[in-house]
Amino acid sequence: MISDEYRYKLLRLLSVNPKISQRELARELGISLGKTNYCLTAMIEKGLLKAQSFKNSRNKRAYIYLLTPGGIEEKALVTLRFLGRKMDEYEALQKEIEHLRREAATVLDPADTGTRYPLLDNAKIGERT
Repeated sequence: MISDEYRYKLLRLLSVNPKISQRELARELGISLGKTNYCLTAMIEKGLLKAQSFKNSRNKRAYIYLLTPGGIEEKALVTLRFLGRKMDEYEALQKEIEHLRREAATVLDPADTGTRYPLLDNAKIGERT
């Protein structure tokens, strides 16, 4: 089964450039050509994509991958799930950063004298003032 992340990236890439080759898709996704072919075949069998052959500029047979209405709907659903997961990761990271700031402030100023450490303020991490 194809993970939501790969399904999202694959559908996004194909919607932007339907004439992209499998080799280019593999490179963009950071996966093998075989896995790319497997993913495309699975999505075609599931009715999310339609592949049409054509002759490219080098007179070689190539494919254009078109999202079907089901593929467009799937792209929207996968995008929402992907966005939700990324938002959850972002919120968890924000909580961890706040916890680390409080922990560092306690260690650096155990007597709570009010000494300011710019890195512990709400400025960007790594930004020094």
